[in-house]
Amino acid sequence: MNENIFKNAIALTGGISTGKSTVCNLLKLHGFLIIDADKIAHKLLDENSSKIKELFGEKYVDNGKVLRKELGKIIFSNEANKLKLEALLHPLIKEEIIKESKVFEEQNKPYIIDIPLFFEKMNYPIPKSLVIYTPKDLQIQRLMKRDNIDEKEAKLKISNQMDIEEKKELADFIIDNSKDLKHLQNEVQNFVTKILI
Repeated sequence: MNENIFKNAIALTGGISTGKSTVCNLLKLHGFLIIDADKIAHKLLDENSSKIKELFGEKYVDNGKVLRKELGKIIFSNEANKLKLEALLHPLIKEEIIKESKVFEEQNKPYIIDIPLFFEKMNYPIPKSLVIYTPKDLQIQRLMKRDNIDEKEAKLKISNQMDIEEKKELADFIIDNSKDLKHLQNEVQNFVTKILI
């Protein structure tokens, strides 16, 4: 794939519940354009609900909409199901991201592509990466609270991704989200200053 498609792109990643969405919202306030791989995935899931029905059964689809929470249960706990879903969705997500990137590249300024599994899949030749960092124990607590689940389920979900410390090592930029919102806003401001120099 031609690396120039993503010349101005920065891949934003992190772990589940490390605060990627919050950071994206703060970056939007600074005028950054954002491509959100999860949002694209949700849209594509519903567009391909008949395929989901074929692959996993009709109890995961209701009225043309994929029941994501139900589907998630059999995806997070079963590697074969996870791979089946990825084989269907990842090429479609990639196509959509490339399409949107082409539009953003015309402006010739940095923009963000939010890709949760950027390091795990290495599907995108994006030159720079930004990791939203939260220590694992805090990540577990936040996920339990956010999804109203117990520690065991939270750890299972987190274990489906590369360890956050590893991601931190691979990152070009790090935004630390281990404190309060004020601290996070400062971290985002520092990142923006670095990028726009």
